[in-house]
Amino acid sequence: MQKRWLLKPKNNTAATRHLRDELGVSDVVANLLAYRKIETFEGAREFFRPSLSYLHDPFLMKDMDVAIARITQAISNKEKILVYGDYDVDGTTAVSIVYTFLHQFHTGLAYYIPDRYAEGYGISYQGIDYAHEHGYALIIALDCGIKEIEKVAYAKSKGIDFIIGDHHLPGDTIPDALAVLDPKRVDCHYPYKELSGCGIGFKIIQAFIQSNDMDMEMAYQYLDLVAVSIASDIVPITGENRLLCHFGLHKLNSNPSFGIRALIELSNNRKDFFTVNDIVFQIGPRINAAGRIEHAKDAVKLLTSKSVADALLFSEKVNLQNNERKDVDLRITEEAMALLEEDESLQQRNSTVLYKADWHKGVIGIVASRLTEKYYRPTIILTNTNGHVAGSARSVLGFDLYQALESCSDLLEQFGGHKYAAGMTMPVENVPLFQQRFEEVVTNSITPEMLTQEISIDLPIHLQDIDAKLFRLLKQFEPFGPQNEQPIFISKGVTAQGLAHVVGANHLKMTVKQEDSVPIACIAFGLSEHIDYINAGKRFDICYTIEENTWKTRKNLQLNIKAIRY
Repeated sequence: MQKRWLLKPKNNTAATRHLRDELGVSDVVANLLAYRKIETFEGAREFFRPSLSYLHDPFLMKDMDVAIARITQAISNKEKILVYGDYDVDGTTAVSIVYTFLHQFHTGLAYYIPDRYAEGYGISYQGIDYAHEHGYALIIALDCGIKEIEKVAYAKSKGIDFIIGDHHLPGDTIPDALAVLDPKRVDCHYPYKELSGCGIGFKIIQAFIQSNDMDMEMAYQYLDLVAVSIASDIVPITGENRLLCHFGLHKLNSNPSFGIRALIELSNNRKDFFTVNDIVFQIGPRINAAGRIEHAKDAVKLLTSKSVADALLFSEKVNLQNNERKDVDLRITEEAMALLEEDESLQQRNSTVLYKADWHKGVIGIVASRLTEKYYRPTIILTNTNGHVAGSARSVLGFDLYQALESCSDLLEQFGGHKYAAGMTMPVENVPLFQQRFEEVVTNSITPEMLTQEISIDLPIHLQDIDAKLFRLLKQFEPFGPQNEQPIFISKGVTAQGLAHVVGANHLKMTVKQEDSVPIACIAFGLSEHIDYINAGKRFDICYTIEENTWKTRKNLQLNIKAIRY
């Protein structure tokens, strides 16, 4: 698929030049800092020298004082507490850290994860009834609850107090809970707004420790799980998230919890250092698989394991669930692609909306993501569940999926999500009309540019500028992720030194040079179609990231080429 190359505007401001001179760095590094809104020496010091002392005071979050007072009271009075969370990675890690921490001080404690299929996302009436029937006086809801006005009121009518710890955008009305912890509340002045749900759980632990004059190291032992949540929930890796992720990755790589250690072993990843990408592709899917295939409480059992033996036992079950998830995911993806390939009218559309009654609800979001990646257009995958049609939607850069669904809301029973991902339900009989309406809405509002995948390029550089010093500085920009992406550079008019050759199915390996530069090794995944042009000795442009390749004991810099043009 042809991609659009979009070069960011260079930050040649006085502040950027001053920072360059003050730090003694190159224009390249100064501009990369400016893209991250870092224009002062102090800001650069915090960015390059992260410290846990830079974490914000948890009591700056609205209602945190009320929440900690109520938790302390429940422990003192021996009231039963239920820690409630969503069934994805963010929810299960949040429940795991808060449950494990509080269990040190209170035995009247349990956790509750709703069943994806029987209860659906968020707080359920079944969960509240369970709490009431078993005598729980307090529910701490994590990674959900910010829009559950009726259900919180229902719990209140049952004599149950609610503390909500959520990071999703609130509606116009805040639930009438005892405490609502959400930095995105308009009346919350917490300095950082993008914490994960597990990050909110961490702030609760931090606040409890602070209010009881305990050692803050008791909170830091959970940072590996916080890092897993940040990576898996695709929240911005900026500010406090970057701090938590930085130290969480070090914890994960040096002394992980039993559950995370077991997942690392299962991944068969023998790298020296697990990164955000390794979490996204190796650890996160295994945790998620429990809720997709059976029940997410299996993931919490793993993440709260108290011994190596327990962790190995639970990890084997989660791994089997993940293997099943991969099989189901692959089958449905192939079926969905076949439907598209067999129908030319579907191929000509600006959107993809596919329905099959027997597709597994637990993987339709993954399938929607895969089809969006391949065909690059707004995509919805629908299946039948309990007599209703449930769907999962994914969008492309710049297109507001949530707004498009609002235009079809009269055909839907319910929908929710955000600009790039959403879910919905509808009656079976509405599917054909919904497919037609959604295509009309997309066609009338999407631009041709949105239907072409974009590569955002940071800066043009010459190959001779790439050396060990630049790479060391780029490493200090890690961990990479949303809003702190690994820098992508462009170099024009390069040629291959010697012949490029194909490795694997369709990857290119070659060495390139630019004018009088030193030749540098490259890998170009999925770009073998360019081999004839390159081996004809012609010049071409490349955009790429700079990485370190390790072969046995040797390490050398290489370019990971993202696209080629000529």
